Amino acid sequence: MARYTGPVCRLCRREGLKLYLKGDRCYTDKCAIDRRNYAPGQHGKSRRKLSNYGIQLREKQKVRRYYGISEKQMRKYFEMADKMKGITGENLLKILEMRLDNAVYRLGLASTRAEARQLVTHGHFTVNGKKVDIPSYLVSVGDVIAVKEKSRSSVKFKELIENHQGRVPKWLQFTAEKMEGKVIGEPSREDIELPIEEHLIVELYSK
Repeated sequence: MARYTGPVCRLCRREGLKLYLKGDRCYTDKCAIDRRNYAPGQHGKSRRKLSNYGIQLREKQKVRRYYGISEKQMRKYFEMADKMKGITGENLLKILEMRLDNAVYRLGLASTRAEARQLVTHGHFTVNGKKVDIPSYLVSVGDVIAVKEKSRSSVKFKELIENHQGRVPKWLQFTAEKMEGKVIGEPSREDIELPIEEHLIVELYSK
């Protein structure tokens, strides 16, 4: 599956907001969008009025880039959300939040979602005691996500625990001593700080 491997700061600039793709750097004055708050490219500074389709497309792209997923995955999650009870747009965001790589990031066991995806792929995590190396694995209420026993002594995880910011959403519970977290509920719309109008994504995919 093709994945974007270029400079991620361009993605933030293209969408016109911080997607927090560079971890701690995004909170400093080195953040590209703070220094050059316009789209990348030769015509980045020129503003063009977007059509309704263009506005819907940009909202969808924001979410895709925020969670680091492909168009194929995005459409699959939309179809899942559309079949669930409740508001489709909120269901979509809830599914994306409950991906294993996102849960690992939310627990503070990775500095970015891209890093979380890599750590999961390399087999550093278990879910309910069993190794899971699929970033798109959807966690459920009651699941326990933990750093694998052999990985706990690594410098990487020791640094992450030492520098843990404690920004864990209320649907997750984190125990630093055990390097594990538990899913104690489902994420709500308020838990997702990304400024997004998810109804526009629903309109785009419903055409």
